[in-house]
Amino acid sequence: MRHVLLIDLADDAAAIAQYGAWHASGALPPAIGASIRAADVRAMDIYRSGNRLVMLMETGPDFDPAAKAAADAADPAVQAWEAQMDGVQRPLPWSVPGAKWTAATRIFSLDEQP
Repeated sequence: MRHVLLIDLADDAAAIAQYGAWHASGALPPAIGASIRAADVRAMDIYRSGNRLVMLMETGPDFDPAAKAAADAADPAVQAWEAQMDGVQRPLPWSVPGAKWTAATRIFSLDEQP
């Protein structure tokens, strides 16, 4: 299943650069990558335009968002990572209270067009 999620970064060049460095090739802490993969996330890409981030995530049949959230809450490495991200991430103004990333709604698919 494909998930498309959005969040903003602080509108600050230093914060944006720091976020990019934390997510550069090989920079992700191994425990964070392991946690993501253990949840049956098969692929994850993050794109940036200005201070807006878009995450594309492909999950397998065993992916359960509630189970992932519970596992993350119990994992000190994930909690430390999330606290670090909280310093630069900004939920979208229309996001659900308490949510970080906001799911996007698909409004177009070329597969559905003539």
